[in-house]
Amino acid sequence: MMKLSFLLLLAVAIALGSCARGQAEGLKKGFYKKSCPQAEETVRSIIWNHVSSNSELPAKLLRLFFHDCFVRGCDASILIESTSDNVAEKDAGPNLSLAGFDVIEEVKTSLETACPGTVSCADIVALAARDSVSFQFNKLLWKVKTGRRDGTISRRSEALSDLPSPASNFSVLAGQFANKGLHVKDLVVLSGAHTIGVGHCNLFSQRLYNFTGQNAENDTDPSLDPTYAALLKTKCRSLADNTTTVEMDPGSSTDFDNHYYANLQEKKGLFVSDAALLTYQRSAKLVGKLLHPGDFFDDFKNSITRMGAIGVLTGTDGEIRNKCSVVNS
Repeated sequence: MMKLSFLLLLAVAIALGSCARGQAEGLKKGFYKKSCPQAEETVRSIIWNHVSSNSELPAKLLRLFFHDCFVRGCDASILIESTSDNVAEKDAGPNLSLAGFDVIEEVKTSLETACPGTVSCADIVALAARDSVSFQFNKLLWKVKTGRRDGTISRRSEALSDLPSPASNFSVLAGQFANKGLHVKDLVVLSGAHTIGVGHCNLFSQRLYNFTGQNAENDTDPSLDPTYAALLKTKCRSLADNTTTVEMDPGSSTDFDNHYYANLQEKKGLFVSDAALLTYQRSAKLVGKLLHPGDFFDDFKNSITRMGAIGVLTGTDGEIRNKCSVVNS
């Protein structure tokens, strides 16, 4: 049954991937070379300046990019503010802890001064994610094709239905990735972004205190390393704790590396969605392969490039917002 389900998911991913490739044809390297030649350097300069004094920013901007692309595609709809007659993605539960909006708007303001109405917020989000992660290495880790345009619709309901949950099992996760034209390999590789950043206790505390849902004593997820579980309990004291955060990659949560996969093999993945990668033979095999740094960086470059092409608006579709948080009037 699992094999049949996987084949169905693969067929969906291939079909949607073909559609995504068609949309992504409007993206190209150096899209702003003539219209705003300083665009990419401006983004990089501002982002690197911020990251130099805030090592937590790369995780925030990478997460912002992910959350944008998985809802309506990479169209900067995550940046749009709610209005009196619409609750936007930004105000959906999974997005309430997002950050970095002010940095994106700072970049946009600078580019509007230099090249009015030219550089999209969607491209800024994509470039900022790449540039922030790259700061650690003092070189750009992957190429970003540009030419995205900004969406004009943002709905909380779509964020709630489309964003993968940290509590999801493998089948659900694979299905959601397939719906975006991504494969199991992309799921495993992009999960490696959990090598930086923190997680809120309420997103995984059920693994510590009420895994079976029966409120039994010592009801801890057996797939979680006992010593690690005990450590987490000293930080997350109850199921009700929704403010405390812990490192997703203990000891190196600001270093972008492949240590996440070593944690997984030691049963120290923080979320149910992390542990889920070991429950399917192919994904578990990929986890082992990604223990090699070179494989991880190469594969991450490819997977995030595919993610960055999800549902993009190009040509005359969408608009170039004047301000990232507001649709043009």
